[in-house]
Amino acid sequence: MLALLSGCGLFGDGEEDEFAGLTTEEQFYRRALEQLNSQNFNGAIGTYQALESRFPFGRFAAQAQIEIVYAYYRNGDNEAARAAADRFIRLHPDNENVDYAYYMRGLSSFNDDSGFFSRFVPIDHTKRDPGLAQESFNDFAQLLALYPDSAYATDARSRMVYLRNNLAAYEIHVANYYLERRAYIAALRRGQYVVENFQGTPAVADGVAIMVECYLRLGLNELADTSLALLKENYPDHAAIDDDGDFVVRTEITDPSLLYTLSFGLLGDNRGDPPLAPTRRPITSGSQQIINSQAGSTPEPRRSLLNIITFGIFN
Repeated sequence: MLALLSGCGLFGDGEEDEFAGLTTEEQFYRRALEQLNSQNFNGAIGTYQALESRFPFGRFAAQAQIEIVYAYYRNGDNEAARAAADRFIRLHPDNENVDYAYYMRGLSSFNDDSGFFSRFVPIDHTKRDPGLAQESFNDFAQLLALYPDSAYATDARSRMVYLRNNLAAYEIHVANYYLERRAYIAALRRGQYVVENFQGTPAVADGVAIMVECYLRLGLNELADTSLALLKENYPDHAAIDDDGDFVVRTEITDPSLLYTLSFGLLGDNRGDPPLAPTRRPITSGSQQIINSQAGSTPEPRRSLLNIITFGIFN
């Protein structure tokens, strides 16, 4: 107990020594500003916090609350920067610097490269979780809606274009993931979503190409022809169109076998070559077609116990 109390006493003395000689609110603010300008962001954060705790209703309190947002941001603590910006917006909705708080809130999500490896390894942001990118886009959109003449509006608008392109590219990555796993309906929905909601982005061409391939895989050839004509008309140089103007269908897709999965890729194969769907659709209904096909088919041979236990690896 004595050791704990003495430790607390030492900590308190250290804090007093840190702010020794600072008696007025202006002195605290000038110290924090000096630390901020000298890029001592940790020290600036501590001084701003001390200023607000000692002078919560002083004339520098609001300015300290907005400047600590920048200190958190430059210190790499993006979550704290967002929280401080939200707090300033809530406490000072009519402040002349509130547009800066909206801007910094969006910027904190825009530049959130948290993680150890992100500091050393280049990361493709279009393949990351789009949650923060969507938050940043919404924050910048709110800034432009509330303060269209803000000094930060031009930069926010440019960042929104970049974020929108990234969000569209992310949808294409997901569509390709589904396409390689033969989930053609899911891939088609993603491609359609990009075409409908991200007009003007480079990813629209890839979205149309994915629609063409999915329609071909599903046997919907008329829709495939319509989408292909759209692709040729608007994006004649797309990689999915060869020199003769024909659509290039993917010849291999990811199809890991059980042996490949269990051996972590050391054995087995990871590629398949699925055929396209029939060019003609059945004349009768789908259910009747299945009944007719089963009526003339031979029953499948019974599987042996060894085949069942080994998941089909051995007969």
